[in-house]
Amino acid sequence: MKKKLSSLFALLVIFTLILSACSGGGKEKASTDSSKGGEENPVKDRGNEIVIGVSGDPQNWDPIDTFLLDWSTVATSVFEGLVDRTIDLELQPGLAESWEYLDDKTLQFKLRQGVTFHNGEPFNAEAVKFTFDRLLGAEGQKGPQYSNYTSIESVEVVDEFTINMKLNTPDPVLLTKLAGYGAVIVPPKYVAEKGDEHFNNNPVGTGPFKMTSYKRDQEIVLEKNPDYWKEGLPKLDKVVYKIIPEASTRLAELQTGKIDIMKRVEVSQAETVKETGFLELQEVGTPTAFSLRFDVAKKPFDSKEVRQAINYAVDKEAIINEILGGYGKPISTFQSELSFGNNPDLEPYPYDPEKAKELLKKAGVKEGTAVDLFIPGNDGNFKEIAQAVSFYLEEVGIKVNINTADSTTLTSDLIPNAKAGHMYRQGWGGWTLDFDNTAYLMYYEGEQWNPSFKNEKVEELLEKQRASVDPEERKAIFKELTELLYDLAPELNLYSAVDIYAVNKRVQNFQPPHEDRMRLEEVTVK
Repeated sequence: MKKKLSSLFALLVIFTLILSACSGGGKEKASTDSSKGGEENPVKDRGNEIVIGVSGDPQNWDPIDTFLLDWSTVATSVFEGLVDRTIDLELQPGLAESWEYLDDKTLQFKLRQGVTFHNGEPFNAEAVKFTFDRLLGAEGQKGPQYSNYTSIESVEVVDEFTINMKLNTPDPVLLTKLAGYGAVIVPPKYVAEKGDEHFNNNPVGTGPFKMTSYKRDQEIVLEKNPDYWKEGLPKLDKVVYKIIPEASTRLAELQTGKIDIMKRVEVSQAETVKETGFLELQEVGTPTAFSLRFDVAKKPFDSKEVRQAINYAVDKEAIINEILGGYGKPISTFQSELSFGNNPDLEPYPYDPEKAKELLKKAGVKEGTAVDLFIPGNDGNFKEIAQAVSFYLEEVGIKVNINTADSTTLTSDLIPNAKAGHMYRQGWGGWTLDFDNTAYLMYYEGEQWNPSFKNEKVEELLEKQRASVDPEERKAIFKELTELLYDLAPELNLYSAVDIYAVNKRVQNFQPPHEDRMRLEEVTVK
């Protein structure tokens, strides 16, 4: 068995090196380049702007319509909420200068004065009320953000710069949610006059940059907001995002100076970046977890024993060490160690193929049973992981057919409509740093990214933790919930991500974000 596994990973390494060489990013080339000593930086005459290479386009900029990290990478610079979160994940005032609970179900916000939207419209209490009426109304209920804010009953205007947020139930993570995506404040007059469809492609917020051009699947241009309320910011005049799905192409663009920052560097490319004199490799731990989720409505994954067997069949540590080069951390449930609710007492399922075979036999799964696995086609790292998983499952008698799909199609269409096979890759950002956000959306019946899972006890615990603002009580509930989910095994939990960025050394003060939300207002160039 060990010999077979070693052979598998050797083949994967060879495959990776071939791909890197073909893309112009192989180690041999990097070594030759680095021998030049101080290589000349290819970026010339770009001025006070930067270009960032990203892998995906969210297709929609309306904050109530999306939950994609690709949205947050860009739109964090365009929109702002009442509450903000620093690059180090600390909550701080945003468009609200302060807040306080008047009673258990009334949260009052004092709003920042002198702030305007990019179209010149004033930010005030009416804008806040419009935003939440829209989020919680018919339009918002069509999208994935709505369920995060159902604890809000209404927003009442007290005066021009004061609002009361009336709650129908206590919400222990409300302030964190308000620092998130769906609760960013939008301009009432602009949305009402232009309509939702126009707003989808021409967003307007109060952030440090305003979007001046958007070519779908190609390019996004942000320009400095000269009227930004934070004095002296932003420091850049322009930020251009290039949509480049293939990592090999992003690296080539970085090496030739066409982009300054590359998001989602693949492990196989890390050494190339390190050995290039004008580039810097930066890594950051994240709350993002990756799993292969099971469609429990499809046989044989309607059986708990089969789902547990898959967890025993796959050597997650080998995948992290051999394919990810150590850029990942093992997880026992679908959350990272940064998440409130993570259970440190739970160990990931150990690698035990004999136990897996025993459970499959008990469940009556025949040797050679075929299952479909769907993954995004533009993620080179995960293609290798899928191949490794396929190998492990073949060792216990299950044949895996690997299917690829465009990342947006997989997330927005195939998964919600139960068309992503028996298993599918799910990456989840955990942006609230609280398991409530992940667990409710993944395991509560009827949620957009939960096509088939249903368990009454799970839903009871999810409701119970939402009704408490006591951290210790919630921690106890999450302990019970994670133990239950561990047993039910609705997914094969693989790892939490360590993200890798490549940055041209002309870029100063860039800090890679833990949760994809690039903060660029302090960034400069030399």
